[in-house]
Amino acid sequence: MSTELRRLRNYIDGGFRDAADGRTTEVVNPVTGEAYATAPLSGQADVDAAMAAAAAAFPAWRDTTPAERQKALLKIADAFEERAEELIAAEVENTGKPIGLTRSEEIPPMVDQIRFFAGAARMLEGRSAGEYMEGLTSIVRREPVGVCAQVAPWNYPMMMAVWKFAPALAAGNTVVLKPSDTTPASTVLIADIIGSILPKGVFNVITGDRDTGRLMVEHPTPAMASITGSVRAGMSVAESASKDLKRVHLELGGKAPVVVFDDTDIPKAVEDISVAGFFNAGQDCTAATRVLVQEAIHDEFVAALAKAAAETKTGQPDDEDVLFGPLNNPNQLKQVSGFIERLPAHAKVETGGHQVGEKGYFFAPTVVSGLKQDDEIIQKEVFGPVITVQSFSDEDQAVEWANGVEYALASSVWTKDHGRAMRMSKKLDFGCVWINTHIPLVAEMPHGGFKKSGYGKDLSSYGFDDYTRVKHVMTSLDA
Repeated sequence: MSTELRRLRNYIDGGFRDAADGRTTEVVNPVTGEAYATAPLSGQADVDAAMAAAAAAFPAWRDTTPAERQKALLKIADAFEERAEELIAAEVENTGKPIGLTRSEEIPPMVDQIRFFAGAARMLEGRSAGEYMEGLTSIVRREPVGVCAQVAPWNYPMMMAVWKFAPALAAGNTVVLKPSDTTPASTVLIADIIGSILPKGVFNVITGDRDTGRLMVEHPTPAMASITGSVRAGMSVAESASKDLKRVHLELGGKAPVVVFDDTDIPKAVEDISVAGFFNAGQDCTAATRVLVQEAIHDEFVAALAKAAAETKTGQPDDEDVLFGPLNNPNQLKQVSGFIERLPAHAKVETGGHQVGEKGYFFAPTVVSGLKQDDEIIQKEVFGPVITVQSFSDEDQAVEWANGVEYALASSVWTKDHGRAMRMSKKLDFGCVWINTHIPLVAEMPHGGFKKSGYGKDLSSYGFDDYTRVKHVMTSLDA
């Protein structure tokens, strides 16, 4: 007896609707590997409709006062809190994440981030007026850019949606947001929540695959395209957007170095790094998955890290002892497994390295040692619960190896030597450097990388600025 699948729908111009041509895709729960819903496979007609709605709504939303936009965002934050259990349920079905950790580690920061950008809405200001030429006064205005095409990833579907829409709406833009094709459920629920608060057309959600995203970026209406995703996807977006000179905001892959010096408190570092490496099954661009340990403590550190990994649990969402759930989809499971299968002979799997169970996409917490700088698993993003370890001799070698990858999103340094920590924070070529910690984020501070990790910032006033444009107004004092 087959179970009827739940039907998810696009949210366009204030109402829910199916794809114009009726096409759908199945949405799979990664815990079971079984489909639980269908979602529209949106095509050109759906993208056209969403962009038209956002464009029509833009003039009125742009002209609302900052206070009005702040009030709306504060209502959205309150509604997220009130409907938190619904959001958690949708996200867990999307991703298989532990229920308790989703409740404690995602809902509170999401709500806080929306409230932060509600406050930022009141700070949409330019520089003070001044006379830089005799008889003329200059004023700088900061304005919304227009319609924003936004694509969110599957690792944090809810939170990344917040990182997209909150600054855009706060600045006075309108939004067409597409979730990943594997995780649309929580974003469709967000549309339901926001739809009761904002004017129609200000916030739109369409579901679909990479072709849907491509149609959004190539569409002539948006003034800006924003994506969180893979390097490949980011390069494709940048290329497509260049054809009509759209603004582009890219938060892409990462390969965070975790540099551990020999004066480090080993038990504390191991505990914190193992959590930061395995949280969300390592499916985090900032995950602490590339550990560089000074040679004097290398063996002791590896033994302690392998023990911590072996004691880390993956499993069902309702198990309170579980740190992380499954990988998101079968392709990701294949990718992570492939890295382990292709390990060179000099590498050693200290623990893990295999799929867990016969159902779903679970992978064991894994530690791999004995690696060299040019090994594939060091150079490429695994995006799974796999921590690699290398041994370095001195500070110069640590910097060389830490920076010796194509990604530059996040990093951390572990030492009791303040001067060393400051030197390393200057030399590490990453958008974020944590010292004696790894992975905390706050709404007030920017998140974003360099090199192939993309450009533009999420969170903070810098992230807010990315959704604005600057206009110079000069007026004659003699008129």
